[in-house]
Amino acid sequence: MRILPVNAPEAIAEAARLLRAGELVVLPTDTVYGVAAAIDAAAIDRIFIAKQRPPERAIPVLLADADAAALVTREFPEAARRLAAAFWPGPLTIAVPRLEHLPHNLTQLPTVGVRVPDHSATRAVLAAAGGALAVTSANRSDEPPACTVRDAIDALGDRVALYLDGGPCRGGVPSTVVTFEDGEPRVLRPGPISERALRAVLGLIP
Repeated sequence: MRILPVNAPEAIAEAARLLRAGELVVLPTDTVYGVAAAIDAAAIDRIFIAKQRPPERAIPVLLADADAAALVTREFPEAARRLAAAFWPGPLTIAVPRLEHLPHNLTQLPTVGVRVPDHSATRAVLAAAGGALAVTSANRSDEPPACTVRDAIDALGDRVALYLDGGPCRGGVPSTVVTFEDGEPRVLRPGPISERALRAVLGLIP
């Protein structure tokens, strides 16, 4: 286990190297700290073990930018594009149809949740690691999210190869998660962005 300031000269390259090797890395984001793995079945299994997370729970994907959605999504509907344009980078996870070949332990659903975080250093890690990573909150399953690197260390310990310390996360609340049913947005997890704000962007509020 190693801890580095997220702005250390070697931090981004070292995080990307470990992720490509199948290790776990904890990253700061604009919401809470996340534990990241390559989009690879064996690496994702490490997340489930570290978090003691039930295997049926899907893991979201963080993206370096909106174009990286093509790495994991089969389709990015117009409504999703409008929400991404309005709220990315930011605390909105959008569930859209996934590519068929994604690891089964990433998601057992026909969709995958994707988000571009509003944290430049973490986006740099994402870009250096290929553009997309499996990332979920850096806590034990069903416990409070980690808002500092110490919270994450206390929860996950030496199951993680590298912790990047970016100070307290400014958001402190996990992202809003939205999906679509018959073209209508449906919030799966409330968060910083309200359903009303989503509907307003989509022109669904008079």
